[in-house]
Parts: sequence; C-alpha cells; structure tokens
Amino acid sequence: MTNSVEECNQNNVETPQLLLKNQVCFSLYSASNAMIRAYRPLLIELDLTYPQYLAMIVIWEKNGINVKDLGHDLHLDSGTLTPLLKRLETKGVVTRERSNQDERIRLVYLTEQGSELKNKALSVPNAIFCKSQLEIEELQQLKATCEALLTNLENNFK
Repeated sequence: MTNSVEECNQNNVETPQLLLKNQVCFSLYSASNAMIRAYRPLLIELDLTYPQYLAMIVIWEKNGINVKDLGHDLHLDSGTLTPLLKRLETKGVVTRERSNQDERIRLVYLTEQGSELKNKALSVPNAIFCKSQLEIEELQQLKATCEALLTNLENNFK
C-alpha cells in the first residue's frame, strides 16, 4: 500500500496537543524529578531516600500512626508502603507494633534514633526553599495548585 505525498504530509502536520512542550504532565514530571534530585544530597546525610523522608515527616508528626492512615496520608498502597517501613525499621528509626485493641492493625512508632533524626532533618526544608529560588508566595501558590489538581484527578477515579 502506498501513500500519496499529500497523505504523508498530512501525517507529519504538527498537532499541538501532542507536542511534548505543551504537556502539563511533562512539566509536572520534570519538576518532580528535579525536586527529588535536589533533595538527594540532603537526604544522603540522613541516610534516607525521598519516599522514606516523606514517611518520616508524617511519623514525626503522628507518632504511633496506623499503617493504613500513613498510606492514606502518603497516597501509597500497602504493597509500596510495607517494604518502605521494613527498611526504616532495619535502619532503626521506627518500629511496627500490633495494636492492643485490634491485632490486625499495625502502628508505627519512632525509636529514639528516629526522634533524633528529626533534629538532623530540620535544615532540609529551608535548603530546598533556597535551591528553588522562588518567592515563598510562589511556592505556596504552586503547592495549592498541585493540591487542587490532585483533588480533581482523584475525584475522577471515584
């Protein structure tokens, strides 16, 4: 089967909706990757990966959190969260224990080492703020926009 020259030219016409430079998802993906790379040297000093750092942020705030609630807060399923928690437990920064009220429920607690790690992590947010080279208002607006997008997209899956 042969195509006419006109058909070939039509197939090569730019379609703006399919150009990479026009994709919001690509901008988010690229910015997310760059953000994680910016965190990496800071987190190496804490011996944490980026997902482990996010989990620790929640655990520092909610010591004794139910694993299910932790997964909800982090938007992670148990298949992703369980190995992450096992690695944090191996590092000695958290323990997982069964609930006294319901042994099906696992709770995550900070160890003394995990509590001490919080003090070491205090400088991370400001270091990232400085690396971003954005004004605080711009970052607050970006965060709000990302949260609105997340809510809208999650509501479409319900």
